[in-house]
Amino acid sequence: MSLPILVSLVALQNSFIIANKEKEKHEMEKIEHRIIPVNGLNIHVAELGQGPLVLFLHGFPELWYSWRHQIQYLAAQGYRAVAPDLRGYGDTTGAPVEDPSKFTIFHMVGDLIALLDVIEPDAGKVFVVGHDWGASIAWHLCLYRPDKVKALVNLGVAFFPRSPEMNPVDMFRSLYGDDHYICRFQEPGDIEAEFAQIGTKEVLKNFFAFRTPGPYYFPKGKGFGSSADKPTWLSEEDLEYYAKKFEQTGFSGGVNYYRVFGRNWELNAPWSGAQVNVPTKYIVGELDPTYHIPGTKEFIHKGGFQKYVPLLKEVVVIEGAAHFINQERPAEINQHIYDFLKQF
Repeated sequence: MSLPILVSLVALQNSFIIANKEKEKHEMEKIEHRIIPVNGLNIHVAELGQGPLVLFLHGFPELWYSWRHQIQYLAAQGYRAVAPDLRGYGDTTGAPVEDPSKFTIFHMVGDLIALLDVIEPDAGKVFVVGHDWGASIAWHLCLYRPDKVKALVNLGVAFFPRSPEMNPVDMFRSLYGDDHYICRFQEPGDIEAEFAQIGTKEVLKNFFAFRTPGPYYFPKGKGFGSSADKPTWLSEEDLEYYAKKFEQTGFSGGVNYYRVFGRNWELNAPWSGAQVNVPTKYIVGELDPTYHIPGTKEFIHKGGFQKYVPLLKEVVVIEGAAHFINQERPAEINQHIYDFLKQF
């Protein structure tokens, strides 16, 4: 191939990349943002589209922005896609981040019920899509208020029945020891101080880049051990957006969700043995650490999951994908969500 032709091809490719980025920017600008005062908070929501409402719930360390691909796709398919910054995150304000007791699962579900009463007061039921902590909140929304949910798509975190013998923090400590990240997150201010030394952008990059199908350790004083490369699915602009928001809020809000694991376990005693009776599709990355917790695969694939989620319609394992699958594999996840929701 001659040099002039090669130069022309490179120029053409660069033009395509620039045009694609401009198109993505234009599409993102269509997303509407507003603040809704409910349940003692000012909840920031991002939304796009008209039609049946799909409520997207993000995880840690994420924001509404984690659903940017799904918001645009579902809106284009005739849905109203709504993604809030959850309590303690992003542009949602009013949560007392210095008080972890205000971050129980009941506070989270209460926020969503109050939000739905404002943004969709006449709707009997809505669609819900959750990931990570958002998936856990979605399971409990369906557990407490199945009358509010038409169908559920959850990513990453499966539903597990409450163990009467041991709270989750003690369980993780018994499995993995004190250096496991959930154990390290328990002491208020401790992990925040380490994150401050590492730097917000570096912390986020390392979390997003984690692809080891096993436990996540964070030994005291040793940080992440090394600096990971930014994952290919996350642009520099994406990382900058996350970093800017977490620079503003800090990490305490998100970490508080882990600090009430034990309290949630206590409060959920009345729901021991209860089932989630909402039509559900579950999707997990093959390399997701949550999928490799001892006993999890057997529970999901050998009848335990179906027992406690009797309307479970489908389990999908995305080959070669890690934890943040809605961002890593947006086209696949978009299609999986749409194919399930259109049945209702």
